[in-house]
Amino acid sequence: MKLKDILKNCNLLDLKGEKDLDLAGITFDSRKATEGMMFFAVRGTQVDGHDYIGKAVENGATAIVCETLPENLADNVTYIQVENSAYVLGMAASNFFSNPSEKLRLVGVTGTNGKTTIATLLYRLFTDAGHTCGLLSTIENIIGTEVIPSTHTTPDPIELNALLHKMVEKGCQYAFMEVSSHSVAQDRIAGLHFAGGIFTNLTHDHLDYHKTMANYRDAKKKFFDDLSQSAFALTNIDDKNGLVMLQNTKAKKLTYALKHDADFKGVIMESHFDGMMLKVNGTEVFTQLVGGFNASNLLAIYGAAIALGFDKDELLVEISKLRGANGRFDMVYSDKGIIGIVDYAHTPDALENVLKTINEVKKTGTLKNPTKNSKLSTLNSQLITVVGCGGNRDTTKRPEMAAVAVRMSDRVILTSDNPRNEDPDEIIRQMKAGIDAANNHKVLSISNRREAIRTAVALAKAGDIILLAGKGHENYQEIKGIKNHFDDKEELSNAFKEA
Repeated sequence: MKLKDILKNCNLLDLKGEKDLDLAGITFDSRKATEGMMFFAVRGTQVDGHDYIGKAVENGATAIVCETLPENLADNVTYIQVENSAYVLGMAASNFFSNPSEKLRLVGVTGTNGKTTIATLLYRLFTDAGHTCGLLSTIENIIGTEVIPSTHTTPDPIELNALLHKMVEKGCQYAFMEVSSHSVAQDRIAGLHFAGGIFTNLTHDHLDYHKTMANYRDAKKKFFDDLSQSAFALTNIDDKNGLVMLQNTKAKKLTYALKHDADFKGVIMESHFDGMMLKVNGTEVFTQLVGGFNASNLLAIYGAAIALGFDKDELLVEISKLRGANGRFDMVYSDKGIIGIVDYAHTPDALENVLKTINEVKKTGTLKNPTKNSKLSTLNSQLITVVGCGGNRDTTKRPEMAAVAVRMSDRVILTSDNPRNEDPDEIIRQMKAGIDAANNHKVLSISNRREAIRTAVALAKAGDIILLAGKGHENYQEIKGIKNHFDDKEELSNAFKEA
């Protein structure tokens, strides 16, 4: 592909060398910068690609995109100076793959919680309605029906556009993707054309990267600022930052809410462990999802589908069939009548939402034991929460997570999540800083997650509820750089059988 075509619509500060180059591909990894490639020197959080320009040239790269030109320029290599290499990489990746996001309707979902559920259920909704769709999510990427493992919430620009290009080749009409705050701040979505954007909520997370809540909020807001006039911007106005997202957008503004008047207004009529009755814009629908947070997610799905032209009457019928995303309020039952819930909640707000839902449903007085087709009393049942915090991530939320768990549970077991390169016991120690002395009697500390789960099962009786929070869909536990197989749902099921 010609250099001028790859860099179409990119602002260049300087170009030294041959302009009319044919290039074999693009990369930001110097190890992949083989003969005929264009290498982008991107400044990252850990390394600076400018330090690897020489290595890229040595490996055969014939074009270099950088923010600062090297002192010594190699012969037969074209150097292109730009203001922001990361942004130009996004634009170039889109151009290299023939701008795939313009050939389907791409919807991005951003916010602290709910991204995976909304993107996944929109994919299922439109697929069930007969459309060929794509999904880019934390759990998995899907092209039509082909499942591709996911490594990041939002892939790098080259992988992202390669996946979208494959979706176009497979005839996808729609694509639904999670848009992380990191991906916006790092310009990974530069060059993409979105048909719409959805904002869920903004709560404490990722401050290890963004440093302040204002920076975190502004990263989300930038996504909406950049939407085109032909797109829609759908926001949750129950969140105090909901209307902030719409301040500077050119897109069509739409709102959804449970607590406020909105374009898409919801009211929870009844709530049970096996679903809830939800009224949407005056019409009732029974859904298999549970809790206020999922009611909000369903309103986002409803609003986005309407914005994309879905028939209203057909839409409610299809919503009633939807099941939750893997690892999101995922139920596991024991023969003894203990109910287990596996959820990805790994922020204080997400944990509070899940615990609030469980406590509200408990008040109905009974829960269904599907293994014996009977009802069990929940009036005197315990809620036992097993929770940890990830290593090498935002440490400030650790005491908050423990405080929420203790305040809203009868018993709490603090344990490991993905400790990564940190000491699990030190993470637990930091979590315990959020627990006052009066509640210490409610708390056990067991760093081995498998042992913690089995202890929770041993403590539980018929009618009790066990919440395993933090890992959700993940089927591994990362310890000292090694990912070991570990699946909360599988571990809980085994513990129930052994008990």
